[in-house]
Amino acid sequence: MTKIRYLLTTLLFLGLAAFAQDEAENAKAAEEPAEQPEAETVVTQHSVRIDGKTIDYTATAGLWVLKNDDDEGNGLFGYTAYIKDDVDDKAIRPIMFAYNGGPGSASIWLHMGILGPRRIPVTDTEFSGPAPFGSVNNEYSILDVADLVMMDPVGTGYAIPAGEGKGEDFWGVDPDIHAASQFIARFVTEHDRWNSPKFVLGESYGGIRSGGVAYRLLTKYGMGLNGVILVSPFMDAAAARDRFAIDLPHALYLPTLAATAWYHNAIANRPDDLATFVEEVERFAVEEYAPALMKGTTLPAAEKAALLSKLSAYTGLSEQYWDHSNLRVSHFHFTQELLRDQDIIVGRVDSRFSGRSLDRVAATMQYDPFGASVGPAFTAGFMHYYTNELGFKKDRDYVVSGGLWQKWDWLHTLPNGQETLITNTAIDLATTMTMYPHMKVLVQQGYFDLATPHFVLDYVLNHMDLDADQRSRISVEMYEAGHMMYVHPPSLIKYKQDLAKFVLDNDGQD
Repeated sequence: MTKIRYLLTTLLFLGLAAFAQDEAENAKAAEEPAEQPEAETVVTQHSVRIDGKTIDYTATAGLWVLKNDDDEGNGLFGYTAYIKDDVDDKAIRPIMFAYNGGPGSASIWLHMGILGPRRIPVTDTEFSGPAPFGSVNNEYSILDVADLVMMDPVGTGYAIPAGEGKGEDFWGVDPDIHAASQFIARFVTEHDRWNSPKFVLGESYGGIRSGGVAYRLLTKYGMGLNGVILVSPFMDAAAARDRFAIDLPHALYLPTLAATAWYHNAIANRPDDLATFVEEVERFAVEEYAPALMKGTTLPAAEKAALLSKLSAYTGLSEQYWDHSNLRVSHFHFTQELLRDQDIIVGRVDSRFSGRSLDRVAATMQYDPFGASVGPAFTAGFMHYYTNELGFKKDRDYVVSGGLWQKWDWLHTLPNGQETLITNTAIDLATTMTMYPHMKVLVQQGYFDLATPHFVLDYVLNHMDLDADQRSRISVEMYEAGHMMYVHPPSLIKYKQDLAKFVLDNDGQD
């Protein structure tokens, strides 16, 4: 018994000693600073043919070190810079910073779809493939009028938290805005581009980022932008989500539901002109549909019956389906229901696309035919280009879409200091336009975008606190395509023309 007691005492002592040693080592490790991240770059030389002219340029692919308030490296920000060679005075050549959205999306879509010197060719409204996928000379690149910096925020591409950094330091509305602004300001400083006409372009959630970045650059860094380009922007969380018990988004989504039904020939007496038809539905949404939703259960039976008839006529869904949905059909239900009798679903990001349903009795879409159609081509084509032509490789996955929206902190501090979880950086954008009246805004938007519908955008723009003169500095271009309108050949051409004109009109030079 004494031997057993001695053995137990010894084991307990050894265990406590080991625990104490671990605690001491942990405490020592906590006191030691984390290994500081280091920037990485690969520089290569290339040329592109645009409008019949050869443009020589330098490409720099890399990771940039972000720093916290204590001047410690806390993250690596991804970027690809394209700078035109043989420019007499780079200080006055326009430069554009561009990114996609998500939140959690890398910039491969804008990069290889329209802006960069190489482009991934896809078959519009069809499933592209099979492999091998390649890239081609992009005659629609913006490099003929501006240098370009494609940005991958932390958590996308190869960009990661590092050093003292953690995910929560970057994955939220304001931290994301701060990181993007810091990168832009430091890039401009280190490359001597403070005197260059500067433009920021963001797609989708990039709209929220851009509104905040424009304000942050002006108020923290003293940087006034020449222009902000919003591509299919998501800016107001309250107006742009039709999945919750809020009436407003249902009225704002309706014109795009109707446009989608028009495209797929799912409505009777289909008019020839899309724009005229959409304008008619917009009037109905504002003058009849939205007021009826406001009435809730007090809506008179006769008024409801008339409403059901029009909703069915505009969208191709049955009156019964609208009735069973309490007059409120989300776009996730609509994409599954519109062509259910054909066992087909339509796209969300671009509702011109369609594919076979995975579940004939499902209430909502199980996948987006748009993503399945173009995603593999973009991903494979980009990775081949990035690792071979640009020569940038890492021993970790390139994150195309990290799903960061699931971890996102939606708290945002408005310019007046008020904190809100209902994010709306159109307020930040309007404030910036007031404080810096030289900045102009171009919006590029598709009719068939169910991710960020055009009527939501109209609502957001119409509610920005701007006078008539300020409002005249906003221009909107529409395209008969979806969220990434540049996969549609006619829209690809128009997109480049509209973007180039905006840059040249606002580059501060005669």
